[in-house]
Amino acid sequence: MSHSPAVARFVAILLAGAAAPAIAEDVPVADAPPPPQTVAPAAVDGRESYTAADFARYSPKSALDMLRNVPGFQIKAEREPGRGLGQANTNVLVNGQRLASKSDSLFDQLARIPATSVVRIDIVDGASLTIPGLSGQVADIVTRSGGLSGQYNWRGEVRPHFSHPGFLSGDISLKGSTGALEYTVALANEEGRGAFGGEYRILNGDGTLREVRDGRFWSDYDAPKASANLTWNRGGDIGHLSGSYRREYSTFNENEDRFPVAGVPRNRDLYGRERGYDYEIGGDYAFDLGGGRLKLIGLDRYRRGRYSEDAVLAVADGSPQVGGRYAQVSESGEVIGRAEFGWKWGKADWQIAAEAAFNRYDKDASLFDLAPSGAFVEVPFPGGDGGVREDRYEAVLSYGRPITGKLTMQLSAGAENSTISQSGANTLSRTFTRPKGSLNLGWAPQKGLDISLNIERTVGQLDFGDFLARAFLDQGNQNSNNAELVPTQSWNFIAAIKKDLGKWGSTNLRLFDRRLEDFITIIPLPDGGEGRGNVARAHRYGFEWTSTVNLDPIGFKGAKIDGNLILQTSAIRDPLTGETRQISNLTQRHIEVDLRHDVPGTDWAWGAGFQNTKRAPYYRVFEVGRDSEGPVFDSYFIEHKDVLGMTVRLQAINFANARHRLYRTVYAGPRNLAPVAFVEDRAQLIGPLFRLSVKGTF
Repeated sequence: MSHSPAVARFVAILLAGAAAPAIAEDVPVADAPPPPQTVAPAAVDGRESYTAADFARYSPKSALDMLRNVPGFQIKAEREPGRGLGQANTNVLVNGQRLASKSDSLFDQLARIPATSVVRIDIVDGASLTIPGLSGQVADIVTRSGGLSGQYNWRGEVRPHFSHPGFLSGDISLKGSTGALEYTVALANEEGRGAFGGEYRILNGDGTLREVRDGRFWSDYDAPKASANLTWNRGGDIGHLSGSYRREYSTFNENEDRFPVAGVPRNRDLYGRERGYDYEIGGDYAFDLGGGRLKLIGLDRYRRGRYSEDAVLAVADGSPQVGGRYAQVSESGEVIGRAEFGWKWGKADWQIAAEAAFNRYDKDASLFDLAPSGAFVEVPFPGGDGGVREDRYEAVLSYGRPITGKLTMQLSAGAENSTISQSGANTLSRTFTRPKGSLNLGWAPQKGLDISLNIERTVGQLDFGDFLARAFLDQGNQNSNNAELVPTQSWNFIAAIKKDLGKWGSTNLRLFDRRLEDFITIIPLPDGGEGRGNVARAHRYGFEWTSTVNLDPIGFKGAKIDGNLILQTSAIRDPLTGETRQISNLTQRHIEVDLRHDVPGTDWAWGAGFQNTKRAPYYRVFEVGRDSEGPVFDSYFIEHKDVLGMTVRLQAINFANARHRLYRTVYAGPRNLAPVAFVEDRAQLIGPLFRLSVKGTF
């Protein structure tokens, strides 16, 4: 009974802010820790600052391990390459500098920074920094140069159903310095293994059973990569040079037996593969010039891929097989040059930035029918071949200053000019000029409370493959080519509130509202088909709540609950029916809750969690459906932080029997006019997953 007030307070905090990091993510730790302690920030020039001692209970091996355990902080990284380099678009800095690579993910770069070289992690409002584009809570990882050190991380995964085992995922890196030069070299392999299977049904338009299918799908993905980074720092002049080379090997197969209610049994075999490679070379150099500081940035990246997909249907009565093949070879590249000149004038920080970016994409695509002889015969595929080019130039002026001792502002304004040209079936060239800019406000009314507001005008990046035709044999549909595509533009409004809960942890609420123009989705095209195209406007809004709740105050020493909750909705006018609906495949709800317990006085840790995601249906001209996995993934782990100096972690996932679910309705013509042709109803087995990871240093 003596703990009842504390328990009541804990429950209130949990209900106000709970949700947690993804259960499928590994949060590596290492080395024997001292007795667990609550991660608590110290004040450093008005910032929240975390040192190595604050993370000792997790025995981190890298900066990524440390950052994942900062209370209430969620790493924001662009999942897809953005438009050029532009302004900062993540919420993580290293030594006050943004990480500008486009082929090397933020997570990969942070994982290569040894925990022993991290002096501290500062959490600060982005509006108070001199780097345009930052807003809300930003982590600045302050590091020191050191001697030679290395780290490695191996990950394996097995499943009892359908999937191939994966034993080759991992990375190894070496970091060192000599004089003014600091270097990092790394080898890694990104591995993915996916699978599901079992029976599902095909229904007639009136809901009666047409066919039962029983099949297995598996996919294997491997991407070995070599990378190197050099940093030179002497007398205030700082230079960076980085390079990476990656190969990609992707293969998938779905083989299923089909049993019609009326008719002969059949077997459909779908097989696809992609082989490709890419590289990136980039660098920057910053130095003092004329009372300010000039930074020059350059980047060149290239990718080539070869993809093919075969679908063959064999009938049990010995009739000739039928089927098709889709194949394409694609090349893409981007060259970027950027200059940033910043200076201080009184209390204000100014920057003018200019950027030129040149993008290219070329594709040679072919479509084939399977002839009775067993050979694939090429058939016409209009709009499948061609190329797209975009030459883009932009200039942005930024201004930032403190307004009061607790309020800071950052303002930027500029414009871009781009020329998009297409070769192939529809030769077309267009030039556009678009404004862009942002206003960021950061307010700290009291210690432990930070409030920010971000208003920005953005221009999105096009996927140049959307300009050209593409066939999807697995679903029996295709996108036609569309030369009229333009980038999506948007007004974004983001308000964030971060509250330090003292010994209880931290909570961070982010409200967002996005007003989209020229939004890209599937639309009906003049040739009678469908493809990617622009609609006038769309609207997406919601909130994200990230929290860390420490359980020490209720006597559960060394334990915490981390969480992440996202709720959002949207509105778009359907380009076919004119009715208002959700944006296709929008994540409407995402809940993650994770408990972690570092057992005091030992090297052991354990935990459990769950994740639930709800997505909106997808919409095409001739079908509508919902594709998901769930409803709930559960996860459990046990970890020892000193097995011959290594951290060993065993994780078990999906004992709650989350399944692969697809429910799609296919129409005999446009869905606003035609009757239902058939309904596909899947809820197939995924089964449990078992993962083992081993992490250490040398």
